[in-house]
Amino acid sequence: MKKLLGLILVLGLFSCKKELGGDVTPINVPTTTTLSGNINTTTTLTSDKVWTLKGYVYVTDGAKLIIQPGTTIVSDIAEKGALIIERGAQLLAEGTSAKPIVFTSGKAVGERTPGDWGGVVLLGRATTNRTSEPTIEGGIGRPYGGTNDLDNSGILKYVRIEYAGIAAMPNSEINALTLGGVGSGTIIENVQTIYANDDAFEFFGGTVNAKNLYAYATADDDYDFDFGYRGSVSYSVSKRDPLFVDAGDAGNGVECDNDGTGTSAQPFTHPKLDNMILVGPFDVTSLANHNLGLRWRRATQFTITNSKIVGYQKGAFSMESNETAQAYKDGVSKFQNNEVQAYDPLLNFKSTSVVITAADMKVKALTEGNKEVSYTKAEMETLSKPIWISGWTRFPTKGN
Repeated sequence: MKKLLGLILVLGLFSCKKELGGDVTPINVPTTTTLSGNINTTTTLTSDKVWTLKGYVYVTDGAKLIIQPGTTIVSDIAEKGALIIERGAQLLAEGTSAKPIVFTSGKAVGERTPGDWGGVVLLGRATTNRTSEPTIEGGIGRPYGGTNDLDNSGILKYVRIEYAGIAAMPNSEINALTLGGVGSGTIIENVQTIYANDDAFEFFGGTVNAKNLYAYATADDDYDFDFGYRGSVSYSVSKRDPLFVDAGDAGNGVECDNDGTGTSAQPFTHPKLDNMILVGPFDVTSLANHNLGLRWRRATQFTITNSKIVGYQKGAFSMESNETAQAYKDGVSKFQNNEVQAYDPLLNFKSTSVVITAADMKVKALTEGNKEVSYTKAEMETLSKPIWISGWTRFPTKGN
């Protein structure tokens, strides 16, 4: 009897494994290290191989893609890859500080450049403010959004996404990490983007919460919110490269819109940001398209507290629509206990709205616990390196 029990245990060890997500599931490891087309069943990428995304790779409804700690996923060079997690699918990518999961360029070190591949896209069934079912941008052609704000698209922990961001067509790009209608059941923590060729993190509606995000050297916006996003982002950082920015657009720390034209579609976009550190280029040699720290526009609402917005070329806190300004003036939107420092102190507060002037913004802000500060460049560098980045992030120069 003891021999029989021992045999059963041994067979059990070889036939299944408890993977991320808590269930005991068979390990389906692909026979090739190149991934293409659809992934229709629960699949594990092991850390003993380097995996290649060839073109757009879709994890379909009902499937899970499990990625072991320490795994590296690269893109095919000729046929630029992207990983798309469709509604009803899950990405279970839980690295560790010592063994982060890395998505990066397929080129050799020293030859990598922003835009070498697409990026990671998570699509869920949480609500948006779109009037009809939307499809995610970037030529992906998959729908996102729904009615389940608790939807769960998986786990991303201790993940780096490097040299991503391609434009499928004008104004339709894949970001380093794109989140479309992702629900609050999803866990996103300790994720760094490096030299994203479009936005670092873009939230299209949804309710997902995130913390310990790091956008390093982004071309366009570090954090972009629209179409009814209502989650929170906490203890997160961005740091710009003075000599790298989108040549055709303006790069901001945060850009936020209710929708593409500034309608009153509901639910209103209203990110809740706290303990953010947004560090602009703060350099006279910075390229001209480096723009604003906080760019609130097109009828959006917002809450930002206990944060530092410093070193931006053209302004720290900017209001760009009457509806957005009215929500701030009425107390629906909140800006409290923050520090601001534009490259030119006269640009700490900016407004193009007739509802509130820059001078009135400043008065309101200073009475609500906010401060104008004057950090040196060295002090900003220190601010941009909180303790939680230790071990799993990196800060290369472009191409290295």
